[in-house]
Amino acid sequence: MSTENGSAHHKKMRSKRIRPYALTGGRTKARYDLLVETLISVPHYDPSLSDSLMPESRMLYERARTRVSIAELSVLLTIPLGVVRVLVSDLAAQGAIYIHPTAHAYQHDRNVLERILDGLKRLPV
Repeated sequence: MSTENGSAHHKKMRSKRIRPYALTGGRTKARYDLLVETLISVPHYDPSLSDSLMPESRMLYERARTRVSIAELSVLLTIPLGVVRVLVSDLAAQGAIYIHPTAHAYQHDRNVLERILDGLKRLPV
C-alpha cells in the first residue's frame, strides 16, 4: 500500500514540474522584454477570443481587462513568472494585449527620461 501512495505522490510532483513547460509549448523565452513591473492591458475586449483561449491564457486575458503588472499576474493567478511572460507575449503578438512601455524602454531617449524625471519632481510629497 505504501508504494502505491508513494507512486501517486511522485506522479503528482512530476506533473507539477512538467505543467509550466506544457503551457508554453516548451518555450522559455518571451518575444517581448517583459519586466516584473511592466503593465499590460486589453485595448479592445473580445469575448469570443477569450472563449477560444486555453484556460491560463484566458485567465491572463480576463485579468488584464484592467491594467495589471506582470508580477501581479503571476501572484494573482499562481502561474510562474516565466510562463506569464511567454503567455502574455503570445497574446500581445495577436494584438489581444497591449504592453505599456516602461522607463527601461526609453533608456536611450534623453528627452523622454528628462520628462519622466520632471514628472517625478512635480509629484506631491
